[in-house]
Amino acid sequence: MKSGVPIISAKELLINDDIRAKEVRLLDEQGEQLGIKSLAQAKDYAYEKGVDLVCIAPQAVPPVCRAMDYGKFRYEQDKRAKEQKKKQQTVEVKEVQLSCRIDKHDFDMKVARAIKFLQDGNKVRVCLRFKGREMAHQDLGREVVTRFQEACSEFSTADKKAAMEGRQLIVFLTPLKSVPKKEKPAQETDQAAQ
Repeated sequence: MKSGVPIISAKELLINDDIRAKEVRLLDEQGEQLGIKSLAQAKDYAYEKGVDLVCIAPQAVPPVCRAMDYGKFRYEQDKRAKEQKKKQQTVEVKEVQLSCRIDKHDFDMKVARAIKFLQDGNKVRVCLRFKGREMAHQDLGREVVTRFQEACSEFSTADKKAAMEGRQLIVFLTPLKSVPKKEKPAQETDQAAQ
């Protein structure tokens, strides 16, 4: 209940002439109970006030009806739903591919890319693919993945230990709740000041 107005499900509410019950429990615009009334009395009350009679709990005995401006109610409900949708953050799973024989600079670039993904709030799937005879030396691959996890440890945690899936060693990195946000380059801030 927010600001004195109960939350009502908007799924196919019965309004005005769609209500078929003989008597209803009537609520006014503020949600105060007016008692059990016949359907005709409830409709008359709503029409006097210039609002709609909306059945908010049809399964109750007797059904609960409320006098309210239904158009305004639907508008506010749609507006609330849009705001909630804006606040939702979609998490994507980005992938970083490694190999057992990765060189230092390539490794550093992959770490930088993974950190960027983590700062954006995305999960990172680290995939180390074994080719040919590398399957006989899985310990080298595990070392590379462990080193990668340690390099990203300031920004992420591993969901679970690295696991083999066929010829691939896979681990998922999840961003920490308090990931330091990347700072804007000095050029952009200077241009914004001008």
